[in-house]
Amino acid sequence: MFSNYSFITEYWPLFMHGLVTTIELAVISIVLGLLLGITLAVMKMSKANLLSLIAKTYIGFIRNTPLLVQIYIVYIGLPQLLGFSVNDFVTGIVALTLYSGAYIAEIIRSGIQSLPVGQTEAAESLGIPSYRILLNIILPQAFKNILPALGNQLIGNVKDSSLVSVLGITDIMFAAQTVRGSTALGLEPMIIASALYLVICLILNQILALFERRMRHDA
Repeated sequence: MFSNYSFITEYWPLFMHGLVTTIELAVISIVLGLLLGITLAVMKMSKANLLSLIAKTYIGFIRNTPLLVQIYIVYIGLPQLLGFSVNDFVTGIVALTLYSGAYIAEIIRSGIQSLPVGQTEAAESLGIPSYRILLNIILPQAFKNILPALGNQLIGNVKDSSLVSVLGITDIMFAAQTVRGSTALGLEPMIIASALYLVICLILNQILALFERRMRHDA
């Protein structure tokens, strides 16, 4: 049985390349998704009906359609929209960002709405501009409450990134599929891929737990 894993020596560099690509996809898309999520959350809570409607429609579409379908829409639609071909890695980043941004928007919205309304009212009575209230008062407090949910979204991005392998991006899943095609092995490459995803997620869980303990201590 163990002889079936002799492929690891030859294909380990490919798996390591896939590991790095997977981490890059997850981290970049969660950072960009955070910026998009903040924007969407503010739009959804806005008193401007048009902005609120746009955010609600976008979030509803993303949350109620499969990520794989969204990846193909971005893959086909983005070059048509821009008028030139787009790198597959960039396409994957865009798709994951658009996807995670919708979920992060709801996380941020719930975090903001969990805060006492009196804080905003008091800040407004002091003449503090709305953008400063949001950036300096509301968001810092909200992030303390939503950090676990944001951490779960980051871990979700790691796992969801496996779907972008359909674009030919050399992530962990693509590496496993390449090995399967080259060696005619079915299960073993997937076990290695699963182990790599597991290691990433466990490390992220430990890092996030450390951040949560520090934030509780600072509070």
